[in-house]
Amino acid sequence: MIGDEGTTRYYHEQYFPQTLAVLQKHVDYLVNELDDLSESSWRKTFRKDETRHPRLPLILRHNNFVRGIFELVQQNLDGMSSSEEQQTFYHAHMTGVEATKSTYHEQYFPQTLAVLQKHVEFLVSELDEAYIRMEDQSFISSVDSDDEGGHPRLPLISKHNNYVRGIVELVKRYLEGMTCY
Repeated sequence: MIGDEGTTRYYHEQYFPQTLAVLQKHVDYLVNELDDLSESSWRKTFRKDETRHPRLPLILRHNNFVRGIFELVQQNLDGMSSSEEQQTFYHAHMTGVEATKSTYHEQYFPQTLAVLQKHVEFLVSELDEAYIRMEDQSFISSVDSDDEGGHPRLPLISKHNNYVRGIVELVKRYLEGMTCY
């Protein structure tokens, strides 16, 4: 099937409903698992003790972030099965009908751009908050111990976050320069 786009497209179209159902079930399962790992669940089970589990707040924020992503995936998957317009776009995408795809892209570009910009702003905000938390952690660690630098991986994590923030800022500027069709 490698290189045979027609056959691949046929299978995608033929088995799309079954693939979609399995994917929806899988994403629903992951969201439920993340609910089980949520802060309220953790408190019920173990009594939240950040002194015994110093990374717990970070883990819980990460789980909430991932859960938010899977909720967006759920919305997208739900939309794939519901709208005739979405199925028309999907069919145009799978069959390479550029005129139809272009029409949909033009029609929804302002909404797509707005959502992307909002998402990038969220990422910048999260990275800024992470930087502030790391600075606080570094200060707290240096006060509470003989270790002058706080957590040993904090400098590496900080450099990584600054690198990611730089990339996100480039994306933000690029999106700001985009205009509607």
